[in-house]
Amino acid sequence: MESQSPQTTENNPTMAHKLKRNLTFRSKWAELNGAMGDLGTYTPIVLALTLAKDLNLGTTLIFTGAYNIVTGAIYGVPMPVQPMKSIAAAAISDSGFNIPEIMAAGICTGGILLVLGATGLMQLVYKLIPLSVVRGIQLAQGLSFAMSAVKYIRKVQDFSKSKSIGNRHWLGLDGLVLAIVCACFIIVVNGAGEERNETETDVVDEETNSKTKRIRRIMANIPSAFIIFMLGVVLAFIRRPAVVKHIKFGPSSIDVVQITGHAWKEGFIKETVPQLPLSILNSVIAVCKLSSDLFPGKEFSATSVSITVGLMNLLGCWFGAMPSCCHGAGGLAGQYKFGGRSGGCVAILGAAKMVLGLVLGTSLVVILHQFPVGLLGVLLLFAGIELAMTCRDMNSKGEAFVMLICTAVSLVGSSAALGFLSGIVVHLILKLRDFGRDRSCSTINIRATP
Repeated sequence: MESQSPQTTENNPTMAHKLKRNLTFRSKWAELNGAMGDLGTYTPIVLALTLAKDLNLGTTLIFTGAYNIVTGAIYGVPMPVQPMKSIAAAAISDSGFNIPEIMAAGICTGGILLVLGATGLMQLVYKLIPLSVVRGIQLAQGLSFAMSAVKYIRKVQDFSKSKSIGNRHWLGLDGLVLAIVCACFIIVVNGAGEERNETETDVVDEETNSKTKRIRRIMANIPSAFIIFMLGVVLAFIRRPAVVKHIKFGPSSIDVVQITGHAWKEGFIKETVPQLPLSILNSVIAVCKLSSDLFPGKEFSATSVSITVGLMNLLGCWFGAMPSCCHGAGGLAGQYKFGGRSGGCVAILGAAKMVLGLVLGTSLVVILHQFPVGLLGVLLLFAGIELAMTCRDMNSKGEAFVMLICTAVSLVGSSAALGFLSGIVVHLILKLRDFGRDRSCSTINIRATP
């Protein structure tokens, strides 16, 4: 029997070949840098839940780290693992919500998303939603992240109460000057994000390559986000050297959460119902569209994304891990912005989370509590801008009109579902208007024909 040709193997890769391809780094420093792009979203929410609701940080790191590795291996792109914002915000703001209610909400949300994915309904929804409405949701989410980032930079934050407590000082280890310098550093290194793309796609002869292009290539490979994150870690120890005494080695205990009937009811009504539209739109629909935009040829079905989000929540929430994990479009945009191009980007982040969860456990919270919030704001700012910039392909005035209506309602009403409905209604009205006008024109032309 003849051996299988390389061409056949390439067209029909085995599972081992697919995993190797999905986890292979495109550029070591770029992928490492990209892994930091999601921390501006992930860290504040997880820290807030840990401080306000005693979330088991060690268990959360272990489970989300495993999710990162698995999703990186499955999808082959920097698919993020984030907390669902609506559930986290409701849990922090409501003193009556504790871990059982939060986990019940996560399990209910995950179960519904799993059913929608497994039955094919999510893929049907994905095909029917107009692109202009998806762009409106993405623009709203991106601007929301950017505005939150500016708040982190300008105001001192109390994450345990999810509110600002005063203006940030200009100087200091978490001052405005530090955040501004770091933001300028990222702009100088990464520009608007095009330099890295040019480095990856342009093949320029060495003899004709100009000095300017060589400098731009070197600059594009500087791991700006990684440098800023490591600076934040160093500053956390400088701000409070005594945190070393509070570090305890070893993993946290992993226990099954006891969920009462009342917790199921409260979690579903007060958290699952508000979260579900946002999960469908931002965690599935927008992520699928964004992945096809950023990674041509690697389009993922809404079915598979919905199923992975559902399974993550059905598994981890029973053990007290971060409630309602999702694949946020903002996290994907942030990791892409800073150089993430493969599944290896999130896999290395997942491995780091698992190591920290196993070695430091919940004691890691004392370090994160001292991390300069202004630096997290800087990372979140560029992630939000990258997500918002995906809407620049709305070329017609009609598409832009629908997108902006959807964005405005989403931002002002603080509801992606309300913005989505407004965008759909406006889109249908415009379609009916155009249909009626075209039909009238056709009638006039027929009558005018001798």
